[in-house]
Amino acid sequence: MLKKERKLIKKTDKSNQKRRLVIICSKGTLDMVYPPFILAMTAAAMEYEVHVYFTFWGMDIINKNKIDNLKIPAVGNPGMPIPTIIGIVPGMTRMATWMMKKQIKRGGFPEIKDAIKMAKENGAKLHACEPTMNVMGIKKEDLIDEVDDIIGAATYLDLAKDADISLFI
Repeated sequence: MLKKERKLIKKTDKSNQKRRLVIICSKGTLDMVYPPFILAMTAAAMEYEVHVYFTFWGMDIINKNKIDNLKIPAVGNPGMPIPTIIGIVPGMTRMATWMMKKQIKRGGFPEIKDAIKMAKENGAKLHACEPTMNVMGIKKEDLIDEVDDIIGAATYLDLAKDADISLFI
C-alpha cells in the first residue's frame, strides 16, 4: 500500500451513472499513442466517463520532455513494411517514425497534443502512476499540464472496478 492516503471513488446508483471507460497506457511509442486516444476521444464524445492511466513507458506520452519525440521502433514491429532484420540498420527508427507521422497526417489524425486536448475538452481524465514516477525519477513538473492527478494502484483499482470497459494498451 502506498504511503499516500488512498483516494476513494464514490459509488452511486448505476442507473444515473455514466458508462465508464478506463484505459491503461503502458507503452510510449508513436504507434501506441493513438489507439488509447482515439478510444478516449470517442468515448468522451459519447458521454462516457473516461479515465486514462499512464504507467511505465506510457508515462513518456505525458512527459513534457518526451511527448514531442515519441518514435516507432523498426525492429520487431510486425506493422512495418520492411523485413524485421532491416530494422537494426542505423537510421531505420527515424525513417519508420517519419513514415508513421506521414501516415497519421494523411489519415487526418490530430497531432498527439491535439488528441490529448480533444479528449480533455470532452471530459477525459488523465492520471499519472505514482509508483512509476517514484521508480523512474519522474517529477510532477515533468508532466504536461493536462494531467489531472497522480494516483497509485489502489485508486486506479477503485476506478477500474466499476468500469464498463477496461483496456490495457
